Amino acid sequence: MTETNVKQGLIVKAQSGFFWVETGEGVIVCQLRGKLKKGKAMGDIAALGDRVHITLLEDGSGALEEVEERKQALVRLDPRPQGVYQQVLLANADQAVFVFACANPDPKLRMLDRFLVITEKQKIPVVIVANKIDLVDDPRNIFGMYEKIGYRVIYTSTKSGTGLEELRTQLQKKTSALAGPSGVGKSSLLNALQPGLGLAVNEISAVMNKGRHTTVIRQMFPLEGGGYVADTPGWKSLALWDTQPEEIDAYFPELRNLVPHCQFSDCTHQHEPGCAVLAALKDGTIYAERYASYLRLRSGKE
Repeated sequence: MTETNVKQGLIVKAQSGFFWVETGEGVIVCQLRGKLKKGKAMGDIAALGDRVHITLLEDGSGALEEVEERKQALVRLDPRPQGVYQQVLLANADQAVFVFACANPDPKLRMLDRFLVITEKQKIPVVIVANKIDLVDDPRNIFGMYEKIGYRVIYTSTKSGTGLEELRTQLQKKTSALAGPSGVGKSSLLNALQPGLGLAVNEISAVMNKGRHTTVIRQMFPLEGGGYVADTPGWKSLALWDTQPEEIDAYFPELRNLVPHCQFSDCTHQHEPGCAVLAALKDGTIYAERYASYLRLRSGKE
């Protein structure tokens, strides 16, 4: 095998055991080499966003020889008769971009808080996009608390064009996992950034959301100027499946620095004397809404 037959690349699309690999010289459709399938796999061996090594075959297709180690992955659990299988929605995301509307529909901040906990656990940087700012007087009344906690918030409107250049810059040369409730304007934002992009993402999302028996297509879309964006529906089922209740406070940035100052090491931050979290709640240095989200996540209600 000559050196020119061996390529490194990035999986930009995955469907039914086929992987489209961008090598920098074009996209090669590949399948897993048999050696990678040996043994009982309880998770995706290769997935969207993986860096891989392939061998070019005579017919122009490729054999996927090796998957480089992932820095992290967004994983969804799929219960199967032989055990729980870990589906990888996206590997090696540089950032998660959560789009929520200021109004129409009303922002589901508890959903956002849950998404933030998942990304904190995965150590994935986050950007919050507060869209449709033209529908409210001051969007910072809704999303300003996230800025104060330390998250990046970009305020956008496709009607006025506000924030679009800032968002474009934030997406460039990165692999971004895009998520948010329906109706918040993700497609309009993407179309405003790059004509046709929102439509393309929508077509894939429509297929993915039709039902469990539909062929699943996972795809990343290239951005002009470099980078990829991947719509990642399914965050509700990403769940905190391997997270213990006592871990949750570590994934709230405003709480984790308070925890060492609690009187008891096993403090639940709900009723104990000498609790630093309750003291901060009382004096207003943490937000009551975020504390409520913390309690719901800790109890498993979200």
